[in-house]
Amino acid sequence: MNVLALYDIHGNIDALEAVLADPRAADPDVVVVGGDVVPGPFARATLERLSQLNARWLRGNGEREVAEAIDGPEPAPDDLARVTAKLTLDEIGPDAARPLGDLPLTLEIDGVLYCHATPRRDDEMVTKLSTPERWAEVLSTTTAPLVVAGHTHQQHDRTVGATRFINAGSVGLPYEGDGAARWLWVADGVPELRQTAYDSHAAGRRMLAAWPDARSLNASLVEPVAPLTVTEIFESLI
Repeated sequence: MNVLALYDIHGNIDALEAVLADPRAADPDVVVVGGDVVPGPFARATLERLSQLNARWLRGNGEREVAEAIDGPEPAPDDLARVTAKLTLDEIGPDAARPLGDLPLTLEIDGVLYCHATPRRDDEMVTKLSTPERWAEVLSTTTAPLVVAGHTHQQHDRTVGATRFINAGSVGLPYEGDGAARWLWVADGVPELRQTAYDSHAAGRRMLAAWPDARSLNASLVEPVAPLTVTEIFESLI
């Protein structure tokens, strides 16, 4: 079975279309939508495009936060996560947002375990700089030989004991230094990290005109920063 794994799109419809037009992503048997399709500036268009695919969906922290915004209080202006969740809720409406919060945390295909962040949480962070002890901890609840995740927006391939952990990277907001969309192809359980170049600068500028998270858009698409800089920031938050 051929699986196309798409993670962390974050409403970047231009990046999604670029990946789907890549001949190397053609004709998968199933598409895994690995979480954090939202929040993002073009959420409705992104969700509608994904709905046209033969897809199986996972819950990321983004989906959960958008669903939680339905009954949540008005966010404080400086709480960017809640502000962007509310903006996406306002765009797609509660009927579309509520099911996002009910998506599964994990799914298994051909013996591969797919999750958004780690097998036990949708917001747990682990990076290329994390200690072996940290890696063992976050994978302590699974015996799967291969785990595929995202969340940190950086591709990574690491073996921890008997488990290989692949970070598929981010389609829409890659912290890789060049703006190219990242994704994963899994053929009969064998993963291959891939990327698709497109006009990410133009996409970033278009998103900036509609979205308040300028820091993330600039760092990933408009003026991409060095990947290690972002990795160090994420590691400091653990």
